Amino acid sequence: MTDRRVLLRAMFDVAVAAADPRVVLAPHLPKEPKGRVICLSAGKAAAAMAATAERYYLDELRLDPHRLTGIATTRHGHAVSTRRIRVVEVGHPIPDEAGLASADKALQLASSARPEDLLLVLLSGGGSANWVAPADGITFAEKQQLTRALLRSGAPIDEINIVRRHLSRIKGGHLARAGKLAEIITLAISDVPHDDPSAIASGPTVPDSTSLADASAIVNKYELQVADGIRRALQNPKNESCKPNDPCFDRARFALIARPRASLDAAIVQAKGAGYEIMDLGADVEGEACAVAAAQANLALEARRSGRRVAILSGGELTVKVRGNGRGGPNQEYALSLTNSLKNITGIAAIAADTDGADGGGGAASDPAGAIVDERTFSRMNSLGLEAQHFLAANNASAFFAATGDLLETGPTLTNVNDIRVILVD
Repeated sequence: MTDRRVLLRAMFDVAVAAADPRVVLAPHLPKEPKGRVICLSAGKAAAAMAATAERYYLDELRLDPHRLTGIATTRHGHAVSTRRIRVVEVGHPIPDEAGLASADKALQLASSARPEDLLLVLLSGGGSANWVAPADGITFAEKQQLTRALLRSGAPIDEINIVRRHLSRIKGGHLARAGKLAEIITLAISDVPHDDPSAIASGPTVPDSTSLADASAIVNKYELQVADGIRRALQNPKNESCKPNDPCFDRARFALIARPRASLDAAIVQAKGAGYEIMDLGADVEGEACAVAAAQANLALEARRSGRRVAILSGGELTVKVRGNGRGGPNQEYALSLTNSLKNITGIAAIAADTDGADGGGGAASDPAGAIVDERTFSRMNSLGLEAQHFLAANNASAFFAATGDLLETGPTLTNVNDIRVILVD
């Protein structure tokens, strides 16, 4: 039992290491331009990416420090030391005033770029919440209220970001429009299913093929209670996102430097090394956490009945339809649903965790990354008289796993390539 826990944690750690911005970013950084390097970074890896860019330009290329400027906007608790690029910690998943000011500064810096400058945009998961620049006619409070409603609705991240792109002055290509005179190079760590560039940080420097009508349809689909200002903004043609034929993209280039697939593959190597047959469900699994957990629990039970020693792996981003007032996140909800399906079954252990080190929660750096489930979990829940179903009804997975001692607490990992889920069947 203990060995399986050690292996599960090792699989999570190698998945995170495969996306470490301090390792994966440097080979993709472009040479210095004739003018300035203006670095604009957003997301949970923003500060680590900015510091890596500084080492490249200042230490390796010996760039005059006065030719390097920028701002890195990251979640609270995810800052690292920098020299020339200012780091700002802001709210996530609910945006705050610091994120508002930081997005305005990013837009100002982009607008100051000249043709001889390089606008280096470094993106990672969390950038959508970090950079908040409400479209004209929308108050900041209305934008916060909409974000809360979207997160509680159970909508997948691609739909959430479609709405965000059409209510922003920085997302949906608008940052590229602000910096259109310069060469724009965007390097991104993907945290979205299928690695859609327009979904990573809501695509501030890439074209968007969706429309205001699409965003309005999503608001209606989930019956979101939103302010009148939001509805008016979604009818205003001025808020349409930037399309592929927009000249602001003439000198813009986008590249991925880390993908969820590569992190899942790193975990698979670990499982194979431990002698497990692999059942790879893919890096782009989406759906409601409890439903996905129930389906994957059935796969584990079938493998056990067949006498197979299997590692069932999946990535992607699950959702939770919030009905209760508890604490948790999609990975903890998934793990709790597994517990409910597999309770008292021997020979099965699982981990579900967010590679950024925080699964849902209240936005604190100390929020758990996810949870581990095995026979020890079942023993403790039985001795404490805990009913998994009761905690699921309240969306209170954190309290359950805090009681059993099974929360995975890693702290900020300074990267984000979505979730890693592994079920080991012996």
